[in-house]
This record gives sequence, C-alpha cells and structure tokens, in this order.
Amino acid sequence: MTQDTALSIMKLGHSIFLTGGAGTGKTYVLNRYIDWCKSHSISVAITASTGIAATHISGTTLHAWAGIGILDKLTEMDIDRISQKKTVYDRYTKTQVLVIDEISMLHAHRLDMVDRLAKEIRRNKLPFGGIQVVLCGDFFQLPPVSKGNFFARDFAYYSESWKKLNPVICYLEKNYRQSDDPLHSILTTIRSGDLDDGIYETLRELTESSEHVILEDAHYTKLYTHNIDVDEINKKEYVKLGGNEKVYEMTSKGKKQYVDFLKENTLALETIKLKIGTKVLFIKNDPGKRYSNGTLGTVTEFAKSGYPIVTTTNDDTIEVIPDVWRYEQDDKPLAEIQQLPLRYAWAITIHKSQGMTLDAAEIDLSKSFGFGMGYVALSRVRGLAGLRLLGINGNALALHPDSMQYDFTLRDKSRRAIEALDKYETHELYTKHAEFIVRSGGSIEEVEITKEKVEDKLPTRIVTKNILTQNEKATLEELAETRNLTIGTIISHIEELAKNNEIKKEDITYLVNEYIGDKTTLKNIILAFPKSETTLTEAMHIYNDLAKKSKTKSKIAIKSVTFEMLRLARAWSRLS
Repeated sequence: MTQDTALSIMKLGHSIFLTGGAGTGKTYVLNRYIDWCKSHSISVAITASTGIAATHISGTTLHAWAGIGILDKLTEMDIDRISQKKTVYDRYTKTQVLVIDEISMLHAHRLDMVDRLAKEIRRNKLPFGGIQVVLCGDFFQLPPVSKGNFFARDFAYYSESWKKLNPVICYLEKNYRQSDDPLHSILTTIRSGDLDDGIYETLRELTESSEHVILEDAHYTKLYTHNIDVDEINKKEYVKLGGNEKVYEMTSKGKKQYVDFLKENTLALETIKLKIGTKVLFIKNDPGKRYSNGTLGTVTEFAKSGYPIVTTTNDDTIEVIPDVWRYEQDDKPLAEIQQLPLRYAWAITIHKSQGMTLDAAEIDLSKSFGFGMGYVALSRVRGLAGLRLLGINGNALALHPDSMQYDFTLRDKSRRAIEALDKYETHELYTKHAEFIVRSGGSIEEVEITKEKVEDKLPTRIVTKNILTQNEKATLEELAETRNLTIGTIISHIEELAKNNEIKKEDITYLVNEYIGDKTTLKNIILAFPKSETTLTEAMHIYNDLAKKSKTKSKIAIKSVTFEMLRLARAWSRLS
C-alpha cells in the first residue's frame, strides 16, 4: 500500500493499523494525518507506548494520557477514581481520534484497560467508546518489555479490544530510508524469515571490512544490547574528558516506598557528573518544547547559575535545570524526585533507539537476546556505508514466529483494503472524508492560521510577571497550570524577573512564606549562598550542614527543602 492510499483510508474515519517495515514512512503518514485532523478542527490525541517513541510524533505516553499510570489492572474503584479526574474525563470525552504509535511495545492488557476506560467514561459500548483509533507500528520490531519471560499473548493484537476493534490494515511497502542500498535487501530477507548462511556471512564481513570503519571524529551513535555495556562505554568516554567537573545530586521527598518506585521507574540518575564535552540524552519532555525525551546534545559550557548549557544536534542551546518526577494518587503527590533530566549518550541501548534514523552507527549484536533486536538496530541506519558492526550472534536476526505468521494475515487484509478503496470514485472519497469531518464535529473548511493571543506576543516571563503583580496570590501550582508550564519553568521566570528588577520583593513574598515558611529555614537558605557564583548543589550541601546545627525544626527543614525552594529564596533575597 502507498502512503497516499493509507492516508485516504484514515480520512474515512475507520480505526486502522498502520504498519510496514522500518523506513517505509509510518511516522511520516501519521504526522500528515495528524496535521489534516488539526486543520479541520478534529480533536486528536497523540500517544505512543514509550516516552522516546512519543517524541517522534510530538506526543505523550499512552498510559499518561489514559490516566492509568503504572497500573497493571483496573478495579471498579480505579475506574471511578480515574473517571472523576476532570483532566482525564475531558481527554476521553473530547478526543475524536486516538493515535497510538509503536504498538509492538504495548502489552495487550494495557490496550484493554484503555478500551474499558473509554467505554465507561464516554458511556459508549463501541470499541474505545467510539473514538477512531489509529494504531501504528511493526510487530517485527521490539516486543513489550516484560519482567519475566515474554509470551506471544502479550502482543497487542491478541487483546480483546484489538479483536473487537477489527482495524483496517494499511501495510506500507516502499522503503524510503535505505532505498536501493544493499542494506534494504538484507532487511527484506530478515523480514521474510529466509535466513541462510549468506546473510550472516555478509554481516560478518562488515566486522572485518576496513571500508566500513567509521572515523573517530565522525558523528555516530553506538548501539548495544545491554545496559551494562552502555554504562561502561559512557564511563570510559567521560573519564577521557578534561576540565572541571560539576556534580548534581538527586533530591527527593515523600514516603520511601514511593520514592524508591520513582527511582526505579524513571531514567533519572541519583548522581550525574558533567564536564564540558559530555554527550547527553534528555530523558523528559520540556513543556516549553526546547527539548524532548530522546534529544541528543553536548555540554558546551556552564551557566552562572551552575547549571549545564547543552547544545543539541539541531544546534539549539539550552540551559538545563532540574526537573521533577512525581508519584500521585487521586491528584495528590505522594513522592517526588528532582534531578537534571539528562543521561550520558556516547552509547545507548537498542531499545532506546527504536524509531530513530541514524546517518551512522556502531552496533554490537554479539550479545543479542530476544526477538527483533538485530532488525531494529540495523534498520536504524540509512545504508551500509554508515554501519560499523562489531559482532553478531545466532539470536540477533530472530523474529518472533507468531509475528511472522500474523504478517501474512496483515498483508492479505491490506490488499483487501486497497481493493475496497478502489471501488470509490474520487468525488465519492471526498464526500466520505467530509462526512467523517462533520461526524467528528470538525470544520469542512481548513483552518490555515490560528490567531495569536495577545499574551503570546509578550515574552513568556512577562506573562508570568503580569499574574504575579495583579496581587491575586496565585500558588506556584496555579501559576504553572494557568500557563501550562512546569513549576520549575515558573521559578525560572521569577529568577529572570528578579535579575532584571522587573518585580518587587513584595510581589513574591507570599510565595516565600507559603513554600518556605519558618524564619530559620529561610535564614539558612540565604546563608547557603555565601557567594553569587555558589551553585545550587553547593548551596544544598551548605544548607543541610546549617540545618543540622539549627536548634529548632532541623528535621523538618532537612526534609522539606528542594532545589525549587532554594531558587525561590535566592531570587527573593536579591530583590530590594
């Protein structure tokens, strides 16, 4: 099926499964359809099974959008609790199209959970409550991550919701990434399952051929199967760097069991050491859209605040400040951790590379395990000229037998979808597309330009200033919600406003009183910044030493202080 044919079927409003080999342009078609929906004022939710996958379509994770979080099953109490959250309720009731990318990595039971919630909240017994669902992915790629053994029944297509949804299959066939490169024929052979000694021999030759050795100064990424190898490479590369080192420690608050859960289930490091030249990977989406989960970059300098300044591969320069990960129940935070949203990136695992397109990569498949690893790794690269293969084992090219069998069914259903579409005349298709737009509450006329709000023309810090100076005494949480930003970004605005003398001390005194409270804590925080160049990490250490010596409220002070509180007090103390 061609990309245009798939797009035309999607516009009919059918729930579909958009699939095809790596490099066939699945994400490209998705983005075209998302743009079409937006241009006709159709509400579309953009999600993916993993955080990094979500960045490729500028979306969020499905479990975050759906409100299921870390739940593995739904009870009646869970459904009631989730349904009562206004933000979640609005998502389900207002969404007309739900996009779920990288479906191969989503467990079947989680898809069923979203289906159940959609039916309950929308009060509609149709699959997913009548929402058009656009599933996208390739079951020859990495399967869902499992704590124990992986079973074929974990694949999303075995779920009850998939069977009842019965999506139209759009199987893209033309490869745009490798085109006529010899790597394309290798990948096609792997997909066919016809693995003879010739394929392995061809790949083994790459480990010995000097023609495929990438120069030391080339921009390339190292892909490995195991975290331990990735960590070792990153450690060795970091040690090679000269210059001064800055250390950033994670801070946390809340019950230990929830803090431990956050530490285990996020990519944030308890301690991260940085020097100029450190290659890094962002591990969280920035609400200000400066970076995404998966953005690569290099530390190029350190700001006066002590934070690192990262230059991304797109040449964007970003001052990186600590971000927050929270564990919540019923909209109440039970624990949180704070740390720079960065990890080292000289090497990354193959799992984290899924969805990426690389000009050059060094790949080690000698320790491959599980299905799809070799296929995913090799298909990241545009061609053999950009591939350096360090090794390969007998498991590297294995694809799951269930997926291979199911692939025949998908191809057959895709052919039937093409035949059904061919029966329509062009004018009939346009009429059907228009009917779907109307049915979805959209606009037949395309919306070309969205009018700017007056506040969008103002510098973003000034919008925050206007709220602060209106004497409404909005909390940091309320400011963040009003501006659709994080609390950390709001505090960045306050710091900048204070630095430029654009606000007065009394404008934020109420915030200092609310978030810091007692005078002893405030005094110790101010003393923790003996010099203007004192970094936050240094200040945290100084503050903790001072708090331990305090005669009263020392335990409370130690537990409650966060980087956000340090930054707020520092900004306040510098105002006249």
